[in-house]
Amino acid sequence: MNQGYWDRFETALGTVSVAVDDRGRVTRVSFGVTTAAGGRAAQRCRPVCDQLREYFAGTRTSFDLVLDPSGTPFQQRVWRALADIPYGTVCGYGDLARRIGNSGAARAVGQANGANPLPIIIPCHRVIAANGSIGGYSSGLRIKRQLLALERIELAA
Repeated sequence: MNQGYWDRFETALGTVSVAVDDRGRVTRVSFGVTTAAGGRAAQRCRPVCDQLREYFAGTRTSFDLVLDPSGTPFQQRVWRALADIPYGTVCGYGDLARRIGNSGAARAVGQANGANPLPIIIPCHRVIAANGSIGGYSSGLRIKRQLLALERIELAA
């Protein structure tokens, strides 16, 4: 089993915590304070933190990191499809279900979104309800609204 390392930094949206394994693969991103078994290791986490800081500063629209999100095969399919949603755009849960070849799985797609261990990097905040409303977000709707605003995405009220 890979040893985990973590670091955290402050943003306008609050504390962001990241974790990487001993090979530098990103295993977790979360809002709030979290830790990993290996302890705090700013140097190991620096590439992730730097790219996320650039995203929050509005100077980065995609990420160049090695990811290792843990999930079921279905979740992995959903997360790969999420990664293809371009910066500054949104799609519906049903649209995402169709993209993975399972058009009746909008609810399951929503559950996979909620289990995404790498929010922002795997942009689950870009998925909205079919009626154009904001939908849900594992870190809360306030943060989802702020992420969409950062990407200049406006939803109907």
